[in-house]
Amino acid sequence: MVTGGARRVGRAIGLELARAGCDVAIHYHTSETSADSLAEEIEELGRRCHLVRGDLARASSWSEVIAETVRGLGRLDCLINNASRFTPSSLDAFDADCFARTFQINVTAVAGLCHHAAPHLRDVSGCVVNLADVSADRPWSGHLAYCASKAAVVNLTRSLAKALAPGVRVNAVAPGIAVFPEDYDEAMRANLVAAVPMRRPGTVDEVARVVRFLCGEADYMTGQVVNVDGGRSISLGG
Repeated sequence: MVTGGARRVGRAIGLELARAGCDVAIHYHTSETSADSLAEEIEELGRRCHLVRGDLARASSWSEVIAETVRGLGRLDCLINNASRFTPSSLDAFDADCFARTFQINVTAVAGLCHHAAPHLRDVSGCVVNLADVSADRPWSGHLAYCASKAAVVNLTRSLAKALAPGVRVNAVAPGIAVFPEDYDEAMRANLVAAVPMRRPGTVDEVARVVRFLCGEADYMTGQVVNVDGGRSISLGG
């Protein structure tokens, strides 16, 4: 199951897992057209794709998403918590509702989905991979809620690794620049890339390959956060 899987990083993860031989459930909320086209691509790879619609801002949807995934695929081996709310938020224009909704989707939904998925994951010695962000350690003043929520995801990943051990592994991937927001102009993009030691943005496929590794090959890893950021997290200017 890949939450928020219809577009961007989530889409790349779904395709990477399908290429690795997995049947995939793709959760989406409003991106129905993108979800339908992704399902076609996954099925062309010879794998099953089950689409699951749900609004993760509603607590009642968490059990529904997991139950529908198991109904559609018959089991649940890996839960990829990719869905995320990315909305500007600053101290000068503080918005309590923005904070509440961001944390509900980015953090509380992750815990809720893990709660409902745990029995299924324990049955198969499965795993959880959460999508964090390098901004958890290097926050931006214009995205207070998002950065704080991703710091919470890092902490939650480690807590869940303890709570679900020994049968279920829980790790996180923290991308740097994987895909630019559409409203970032060329100057802003160049400025961000200049802070990356590898001097280039990453790609969604590079993030997806690390997710696949954590799902299928990292048998003795749990509670870890893997930065996929071209070295940005070790850069003084990052």
